[in-house]
Amino acid sequence: MGDEVLSHVDDSGKARMVDVSGKPSVRRTAVARGFISLAAETVALVRENGIRKGDVLTVAKLAGITGAKHTALLIPLCHQIGIEFVDVQMTLLEEGVAIEATARCTDKTGIEMEALTAVSVAALTVYDMCKAVDKQMRIGPVELVRKTKETV
Repeated sequence: MGDEVLSHVDDSGKARMVDVSGKPSVRRTAVARGFISLAAETVALVRENGIRKGDVLTVAKLAGITGAKHTALLIPLCHQIGIEFVDVQMTLLEEGVAIEATARCTDKTGIEMEALTAVSVAALTVYDMCKAVDKQMRIGPVELVRKTKETV
């Protein structure tokens, strides 16, 4: 890690929220990806809409969007930001579900935590909806793949 300073730690080593009041608003975009592995039988049930709780991919997509919008409530030191866009794409593959979330805002900080939260909540929703039929599911990796910012 080198000489990097942790922004969420004060001079005495205690956690704190970063003061962004002096920063300019910038257009920010973040893309995160994740994966949840499923048994072949579970993939077939999801594909055929045979999971009792309903349409797994649609419910997980909506849960991911909702999760992104609630990030500041879930992660204690995250700022409440004005999210302008969230999209969650769910791709059913032979070995599970690939998830990609894109989040965008014009604000003083953000938006990677919102994209990561969207992916995580979507994966957890797949897990919740399929847990009755698949005891071997695994979530991960979940990772930030890109973030950009541009002056407005």
